[in-house]
Amino acid sequence: MRLYDIVVLVTPDLNEEDAAKLTADHRKILADGGATLVKDESWGRRRLAFPIERKREAYYHHFQVSAEPALIAETERRLRLSDQVLRHLAVRADEEQKRSAKMAERIRKKAAKRPPRPASTMAAAAASPAGSPSEAQEPERSES
Repeated sequence: MRLYDIVVLVTPDLNEEDAAKLTADHRKILADGGATLVKDESWGRRRLAFPIERKREAYYHHFQVSAEPALIAETERRLRLSDQVLRHLAVRADEEQKRSAKMAERIRKKAAKRPPRPASTMAAAAASPAGSPSEAQEPERSES
């Protein structure tokens, strides 16, 4: 089984209860197919970055499921057929986690090879008492 992130945008023409029913139907499809729901979050009604089918808002819903690829393909097919779904996206999350862990390891190794940075001369000057800003602003005046 693989880990997937699925985000569904539901049309704003529905009220919140109907949008919840629609996502419950898709949740049931996933559960009946043998998927394990890791996360099931409703993000509510949000503004879209650009209009989709002349709509400026949508109900967002995020599923994170552990499932077989065939079940995800069937779920995507049903999402495509639904008139109430504006957009959907299913991404394999385990591949992204592997990629980010690999990149973090590469960055850590590169940082370990790099020599330590020398102390900044500006920071050292600011820390010394002679370089305090109050003395620099008021020069000594002699009264003659």
